[in-house]
Amino acid sequence: MPRQKVEFNNHTGHTLAGALELPDSGEPKAFALFAHCFTCGKDVIAATRIARTLADQGIAVLRFDFTGLGGSEGDFANTSFTSNVSDLEAAADFLAEHHQAPKLLIGHSLGGAAALAVAGRLSSVEAVVTIAAPASPQHVKHLFADSACDIRAQGSAPVTIAGRTFELGAELLDDLEHWSDKDPIGKLRKPLLIFHAPGDQVVSIDEAGKIFQAAKHPKSFVSLDDADHLLSRQSDADYVALTLVAWAGRYLNLDPVKAQSQDHPKVDNGEVLITEQDAHFLRGLYTADHQWQADEPKDKGGSNLGPNPYDLLLMSLGACTSMTLRMYANHKKLAIDNLHVRLKHRRIHADDCADCEGQNGMVTEIERDVSYEGELSEEQHDRLLQIADKCPVHKTLEGDIRILTRSPRRPD
Repeated sequence: MPRQKVEFNNHTGHTLAGALELPDSGEPKAFALFAHCFTCGKDVIAATRIARTLADQGIAVLRFDFTGLGGSEGDFANTSFTSNVSDLEAAADFLAEHHQAPKLLIGHSLGGAAALAVAGRLSSVEAVVTIAAPASPQHVKHLFADSACDIRAQGSAPVTIAGRTFELGAELLDDLEHWSDKDPIGKLRKPLLIFHAPGDQVVSIDEAGKIFQAAKHPKSFVSLDDADHLLSRQSDADYVALTLVAWAGRYLNLDPVKAQSQDHPKVDNGEVLITEQDAHFLRGLYTADHQWQADEPKDKGGSNLGPNPYDLLLMSLGACTSMTLRMYANHKKLAIDNLHVRLKHRRIHADDCADCEGQNGMVTEIERDVSYEGELSEEQHDRLLQIADKCPVHKTLEGDIRILTRSPRRPD
């Protein structure tokens, strides 16, 4: 996917570093601006994944490092929440001058508070999204409450946040006192979507409630269930991005995201049904109780909305392997955690395969790596790998398989 490194000056003359995620083909449907969390950077996992997924849906996204962070110039100790808001305005000016003014404003954590504060000043912005955001920037004060006296006495002091040490200045403390927790939200008057996880350990779900109560309609709230604050799981970031696109389409005049059929086809237990969902390679995968999608990458003519068939095959083998190993470990009371199975396949010449005597042409080779945390003896470890070969899918793939194809007929 095309990504452009960009630079632009903020209102104090510092050069800020950014990354502009663009759709891989065609003109962007709209431009969005992403504000990252406090002490994070443009490359934080949530910003990166959401920006890429939005670009895949046709929305270009600019994410950048605030002053004094990442690749941007300036001293972080001299920054404040007000300077973050100003940096966002500078980023919007850059988009308006070189591309298109942002229609969508997205903020994660403290970046969400900054997005709420600046949205009313940006006339181009048609919709606002917050992710795990506090209702007020003053919320971050608890992160350095124990150092507040030192910061005021010395003008600045080192503070450790999430395992990293930053120099925070008194200007930040003074600036936070001037920001009301509700005025920018109540005056927003723009469509607002709030994402928050009930179990967020960094910013309480109560903050989302404050934002929702203060905001005027249209406003929406989406629970992120068991997601963590940084959306470190790919599935959580993808869910936010795709839900965001579907919601924003109403306000940005975007082509609607193609809705999946709400009617689950009738599938008997033990049966799998595959249906076409477009005229290319997108396919619906159904069992009696579940549904998924398969597709091909864009460079193969697909839309990349699901794993390809070989990925699904490896997933089946990997899932079966992992389940079998866990059953064995639990039965033998082996103390192992974080069991991972990583697989890949390739086609090789039979002549190059030491275990393929008597075969001609090409054969398929699957590499399967098993890793885990825990102390096992060499004998226990070797036995565990032997058990991996006993998973039912493994036996199926190595056994004699007969595939019976019936004459095609019209579906009912």
